[in-house]
Amino acid sequence: MGLLGGIARTAVVAGTATAVSNRVSRRQARRWSSPDEQAYADQQQEYSDEPAQEPVDDTSSKLDQLKQLGDLKAQGVLTEAEFQQQKARILGS
Repeated sequence: MGLLGGIARTAVVAGTATAVSNRVSRRQARRWSSPDEQAYADQQQEYSDEPAQEPVDDTSSKLDQLKQLGDLKAQGVLTEAEFQQQKARILGS
């Protein structure tokens, strides 16, 4: 096995380790997150004494938010449903 073979094996091992690590992270995040926590946060926002501040409604801000959202989806942090929900929130639809 030459230098090229060693490099190829290292790339495969590193890629596999990254994929496994990402999968474990997503599983743990799903296991530790609770739907009750989100419902509680939503309820607190609803009954808050302070009026919610409206985000700045400019196109570049929305584009930046959408780019970040796309990155999170590409990394596997967000599911398709979560992505669509947050996209609709950002676009105000």
